[in-house]
Amino acid sequence: MPSNEHECSKKTRQKIYKKKYENISRERQITMEPIIRLKDFIQEMDLVGDEAKAFLNIRTGELVTLSIEDLGAAEDGWDAEGAPEWQQEVMRKAEEVVSSDDFKELPDKFEIDEYRIMESFCESREAEAQRWRLLDNIRGKGAFRRFKDTIYDLGIEEEWYRFRDQAFKEIAVRWLEGYQVAYTDEEG
Repeated sequence: MPSNEHECSKKTRQKIYKKKYENISRERQITMEPIIRLKDFIQEMDLVGDEAKAFLNIRTGELVTLSIEDLGAAEDGWDAEGAPEWQQEVMRKAEEVVSSDDFKELPDKFEIDEYRIMESFCESREAEAQRWRLLDNIRGKGAFRRFKDTIYDLGIEEEWYRFRDQAFKEIAVRWLEGYQVAYTDEEG
């Protein structure tokens, strides 16, 4: 009989340890915050436009970009019958995004306001003639195309892209800090 008592107490101890370990593991998952790579976040932000929205799951750190059409279908209760597997997978993700409070929409094109970034770049130019040439070319229809042509003609494309990248980074940092999401600017 002592061997049964020993085995019984051993099994009981194993159950207790297993349960304790599961609870610690669960607590750790709940309290561990994802650390978002700023570069990845900015890349997703850059995909945002008239046809797509990007989201971050603030609990897991998952970044998702979905079409406006897929999001609308998910909100309307999309029917998966007969759809290809890839489409069903996209729609499951869209349904998860629209039904969860954990997914937060990344800054949209209006919050990013790339025209304002472009205008700030023009105003930041020290050479007055260059500044006025750039500012003149961003007025009216076709402003983005004329701006790109002008920065190419002036040989300042790299400066523009550094300026734009810095502006996107500032928007991303503001957004992440607003939601109290940890981030890193390091690669890897």
